[in-house]
Amino acid sequence: MKLFIYHAPEETPTDKMPECAIAVDVLRATTTMATVLAGGGEAVQFFSDLDKLVEVSDKFPAEKRLRAGERGGAKVPGFDLGNSPLDCKQEVVEGKRLFISTTNGTRALQRIQEAKTVITGAFVNLTTVVEYLAKNQPENVWIVGSGWQGSYSLEDTACAGAIAAHLLEKTKLSIDEVAGNDEVVAAMALYSQWKDNLLQMFKHASHGKRLLGLDCNDDLKYCSEIDTLDVLPMQQEPGILKRQG
Repeated sequence: MKLFIYHAPEETPTDKMPECAIAVDVLRATTTMATVLAGGGEAVQFFSDLDKLVEVSDKFPAEKRLRAGERGGAKVPGFDLGNSPLDCKQEVVEGKRLFISTTNGTRALQRIQEAKTVITGAFVNLTTVVEYLAKNQPENVWIVGSGWQGSYSLEDTACAGAIAAHLLEKTKLSIDEVAGNDEVVAAMALYSQWKDNLLQMFKHASHGKRLLGLDCNDDLKYCSEIDTLDVLPMQQEPGILKRQG
């Protein structure tokens, strides 16, 4: 098994797809998606384009849909939700499909949706991702950070490093056996530096600062907690994630 970490979807190879691809957008899309499915959401359907989201969701029963839209960290006017996992309480999402478009996370998912297996990872469901990789041993794995508008994002790379570090610990494989590119080694080092104070790292991150400016301190705290959810979002058909198992 070889891991390859890419800081943003724009960095991924364009001429091939991996056996398994993991989208990571810690602040906040993949954290929100895991929260929705853990709370009994029927599915999460993702879009990069807001107009397309509205067009497709219009065909879904109104009582069974939620529209979530975020741009620049803020909720899109006219949508039911923004991109805060704290708004996705069980009584809100249970039995419903979340139609979501965000600034970065949904773009990353669309970039990798042709991979054989597509899952989403965040700190809140770290162990479920690691256990899937350890059990299934896909030959090659891309961990794709969502970044911020095509550039590096501190928290996504740290989460990718956490996945790699915990996978090595669980499988007893060496870093030389697993690392497919230098980014894996660098991401593991970043996670090691901050693993005992992820919330503080988030507050140093550019997107963390952006969210603090929008009074989202509680979101940062929620997103920094490890293994609060036992859920693995997995793509069941292009653009649609459901709870695995």
